[in-house]
Amino acid sequence: MALTDETPVTARSTDPLGTVIPSTVPTHWYNLAADLPEPVPPHLHPGTHEPLGPEDLAPLFPAALIAQEVSTERYVEIPQTVREIYALWRPSPLVRAARLERAIGTQARIYYKYEGVSPVGSHKPNTAVAQAYYNAVEGITRLTTETGAGQWGASLSMACALLGLTCEVWQVRASYDAKPYRRFQMETYGSVCHPSPSDLTEAGRAILAEHPDTTGSLGMAISEAVEAAVKDPGAHYSLGSVLNHVMLHQSVIGQEVLVQLADAGERQADTVFGCAGGGSNLAGLTFPLIGQNLRDGTTTRVVACEPAACPSLTQGEYRYDHGDVAGLTPLLKMHTLGKDFVPPSIHAGGLRYHGMAPMVSHAVNLGLMEAVAVDQDTAFAAGVEFARSEGIVPAPESTHAVAAALAHARSVTEPEVVVIGLSGNGVLDLPAYSSYV
Repeated sequence: MALTDETPVTARSTDPLGTVIPSTVPTHWYNLAADLPEPVPPHLHPGTHEPLGPEDLAPLFPAALIAQEVSTERYVEIPQTVREIYALWRPSPLVRAARLERAIGTQARIYYKYEGVSPVGSHKPNTAVAQAYYNAVEGITRLTTETGAGQWGASLSMACALLGLTCEVWQVRASYDAKPYRRFQMETYGSVCHPSPSDLTEAGRAILAEHPDTTGSLGMAISEAVEAAVKDPGAHYSLGSVLNHVMLHQSVIGQEVLVQLADAGERQADTVFGCAGGGSNLAGLTFPLIGQNLRDGTTTRVVACEPAACPSLTQGEYRYDHGDVAGLTPLLKMHTLGKDFVPPSIHAGGLRYHGMAPMVSHAVNLGLMEAVAVDQDTAFAAGVEFARSEGIVPAPESTHAVAAALAHARSVTEPEVVVIGLSGNGVLDLPAYSSYV
């Protein structure tokens, strides 16, 4: 039948709506790989230990994401449909923390980049929407993933709901038990959430047989999610941190910071603090600023703030390691505590990962970024201080960046610009604050 004006056309969930997008929403993602003085070491095949080819990643990821994983182009265009969804909350605000400055008596001008304005309350949708979009375009109908605190699981669940996919999530047991509202959030978006390790996968059953009382880890949950994806030809796996394409998608954060600082009359950020677990929030905030350092000679100092209970950057080894416990994932050159490391059940579940993103690890190794470890008590004390000054309760992960930034701001003797990455809010994490108020 010929298509006529009267023939109904079924719109796909990946089609642009044609809505007006503010000019302040980034049009491209920024790729630090284009400006690095040395290339990031390649990912290796877990069996042959040879560099991965596209065919090795095809069972898990769509072609567009595989291309982005190895791209060295400085800018990658953001699809119109993704930008329309971004426009629901982007650009996120860069706020001058004037009351916090007054409370601590600092000469620093403190700004925080607040990603808690996204629909799920964190930075994670920046890549969740992009990953769901590229999978949907390729005809994938189901995504599997892991999550720690639940911010990533909720973000991918939302993205799948908006773009017509289903989502199955394995959540680290410690967080699954401690944060039931994250699971409710995922289920509201139509996803299924399991505690990990579970008896639903071979990897989960093997872990439970050896460690029946384990509180789980992101490495365990990744093994289960990868296994489930590989066994379903209609499914792909989606990762919320660590990989290069995730760092790419998160770069909208730092690109906005550069514009917003200039609008505020600041020449540059002097010191930037971001929390560090797998590395996505940190990279998104800081990679555009590091790129500016490399290209334009600015001197922004970047500090990665990780939990003392899971100190991959400050105490781990820089070497090739698996991203999961079962050894199903490629070998990644990263700072790692070892794939079998099971961190304590700290409240900052999103930072409980044994390794660090290869691009972040490489930046640290090249001296482009520093790292500090912050203990949980210090982090939450800073979170409470921030909440009582600025009104926002930071996510437990973000309190690590707040703590390091406050310690620095209290020590400065000359005016400078300090930027804190507030990667999300702690509204669904309030029980974690109960021991600190």
